[in-house]
Amino acid sequence: MSIPQSGGGPIEHHDQLAQYLADGCKPKADWRIGTEHEKFGYCKDTHKPLPFHGERSIEAVLSGLRDRYGWAPVTEGGFLIGLEKDGANVSLEPGGALELSGAPVETIHQTCDEVNSHLAEVKSIADEIGVGFIGLGAAPEWSHDEMPLMPKGRYKLMDAYMDKVGTSGKMMMRRTCTVQVNLDFGSEADMIQKMRVAIALQPVATALFANSPFFEGKVNKHKSWRARIWRHLDDARTGMLPFVFDDDFGFERYVEYMLDVPMYFVYRDGNYIDALGQSFRDFLKGKLPALPGETPTLSDWADHLTTAFPEARLKKFIEMRGADGGPWRRLCALPAFWVGMTYDQEALDAAWDLCKNWDAETREEWRVAASVDGLQAKVGGQSMHDIAGECVKIAELGLKNRAMPGAGGLVPDETHFLNALKDSIETGKTPADELLDDYNGDWNGDLSKIYGAYSY
Repeated sequence: MSIPQSGGGPIEHHDQLAQYLADGCKPKADWRIGTEHEKFGYCKDTHKPLPFHGERSIEAVLSGLRDRYGWAPVTEGGFLIGLEKDGANVSLEPGGALELSGAPVETIHQTCDEVNSHLAEVKSIADEIGVGFIGLGAAPEWSHDEMPLMPKGRYKLMDAYMDKVGTSGKMMMRRTCTVQVNLDFGSEADMIQKMRVAIALQPVATALFANSPFFEGKVNKHKSWRARIWRHLDDARTGMLPFVFDDDFGFERYVEYMLDVPMYFVYRDGNYIDALGQSFRDFLKGKLPALPGETPTLSDWADHLTTAFPEARLKKFIEMRGADGGPWRRLCALPAFWVGMTYDQEALDAAWDLCKNWDAETREEWRVAASVDGLQAKVGGQSMHDIAGECVKIAELGLKNRAMPGAGGLVPDETHFLNALKDSIETGKTPADELLDDYNGDWNGDLSKIYGAYSY
């Protein structure tokens, strides 16, 4: 999850809120790719999740990365809770999952190099202390009580609030992992088209990357249990954002949405101040109960933007949030999928043509069906398998048109990063289907086999 934002001056008039988003507009030559991925750590001998402290712990992994590979420490309340280096950061999810938020890069070749380097560094530390890491959308066996809450003030506040607004917030915090990509836009019109494509087709990503068919040691009857968890978290800050498809959508309309999202906190002097359920509109008027008489800064606004969790999130860039965490090939395939569909205008137009006639009910039906049935989902006589196949073709077109070479020019473009998705289209099977085949086949129902077979 996001780290505290900084550098914003006082908000003196309402227009600054939309302008903050508009400041993200960049010429196409400056568009970048930022990939984030999370993974669960566990003790190899017991298969239990890692505590924060101890010889085999999250703290030990972070300390090892800091000391051996030159990462700068990020601390909160005296605890080592993250690392920074060269525009990237390593952070902790609430239940201890380790996240790499990659530096903004020009090509998926660079993204994949970054992923490889990070996983190699983590493995070198983890192997020495008897720890493993696995890429899945949801913790396969662990209970809520087995997952420690990391020592971050933001998480303590959120944890206390989740049960008041939904049924699965604490599951999301402790027992889910994702891979996402952050992408740029060139103008308000470009942002609008990309947001509409991102929201409408996010269920396709959910289906293609479905990788969480187990929960609490059992088959859960969903291909993406992570996606199911998000559907029952907090209606005020999640979902498919129907207003994105209205004629008046733009930066200002997103501002109005965010002003209606209840607050979590205000960050001051290294501390998270409880503002749970309070209104940013009141904050603008100096009437926030948590800080009476005080008005917000742009840093507060930037922080607040991180507390909404729709299927695609707008900040100074767009976050694609629909995919389960997964194996190495999928970590590179996710940015390839979305870059291909959105960073080339021909591909972006084709992607919009694919979904522009869907209404809000249809988009929501796809969201639900993708989490349950993955590529086997059907809505209104349409097949997810067919739609996903079209999306992968569009992404391939976009990557060919981008023609970004790699390996010193030996690789002409980025299309090979889609190979994992092409395999899924050809076989009709996502990682979730492969996991279920293993579970019902060679594993003979022994879910503990998942760690040896699917860890990095």
